[in-house]
Amino acid sequence: MRWAGPAALVVALLVPLVPAGGYQQYVVQVATFVLINAGVALAWDIQARTGQLSLAPAAFFGLGAYAYTIAALRGVPLPVAFLLGPLVAGAVSLGLGVVTLRLQGLYFAIATLAFAEVVKVIFKELPLDLTGGAVGLTAPPLLGGHQTGLYYLGLCVLLLVVAASLAVRHSRLHYAFTAIRQGELTARVLGVRVVRTKLLAFVLSASLTGLVGAYATSRLFFVIPEDTFGIGLSVTALATAIFGGVYTTAGPVLGAIILRSLEEGLRMVLREGYLAVYGVILMLVILYLPGGLVSLWNRRARDAAGGD
Repeated sequence: MRWAGPAALVVALLVPLVPAGGYQQYVVQVATFVLINAGVALAWDIQARTGQLSLAPAAFFGLGAYAYTIAALRGVPLPVAFLLGPLVAGAVSLGLGVVTLRLQGLYFAIATLAFAEVVKVIFKELPLDLTGGAVGLTAPPLLGGHQTGLYYLGLCVLLLVVAASLAVRHSRLHYAFTAIRQGELTARVLGVRVVRTKLLAFVLSASLTGLVGAYATSRLFFVIPEDTFGIGLSVTALATAIFGGVYTTAGPVLGAIILRSLEEGLRMVLREGYLAVYGVILMLVILYLPGGLVSLWNRRARDAAGGD
């Protein structure tokens, strides 16, 4: 398992350099979407480790995207505008978390879903010269729109999210998050400040999601409320993390790589109806591998250790 991470990084670094003829641009584009999906899924997973099911990733993704776009269009230097994405998403999540994080289970999930929908409506109704309304805005590209450069920027963003996940994993927060997930009453008995810890996870997750949103907008060059704040993005984040393996760092990344590659492959082979096959495969993995694909790897590692 130790070599898997470095090997994946080497492959990611080589993607734009692999000769693919006329498909080179397409390969880099698909790889870029893998980076975006992995970043959002892993950011969601960090917050999910406290046991709270958030349906708000799309809201924070959109806030990061719009913060970058609006600031950049008003003359703010692009690197500064880019950093506003996670700052705005984090600040909004702080206010939302204070209000909602005392809720649990389904009530918290509904509250975050409602928040995401409200934000989408607000951005549709704001003055056109600010958000572009339902039509959206054209976002200034970072790095002059250079595709390879933007791919490597996306890789850096994902590595930052991975670093945050690993930092949580190897700190006291990991034990605090696990204790809260197992039971808040038990966590309090153990001395964990439950609400404060959940708020920290929520803000960290939202800030990272906002960062990915700012990056995605600088790569896609536009923002539209219906797509940028769409519930589909939140569902994709959940499905990707569950498919790969929740409460891990490798799981959401692995899930993004396989699911995005699978989707593109099925689309090319089947054209129409590929989503039905894609959905069946996703459903089967979730049903019969509740620990995600990472659980298969862990099982093999345990069997190998037992065999030794």
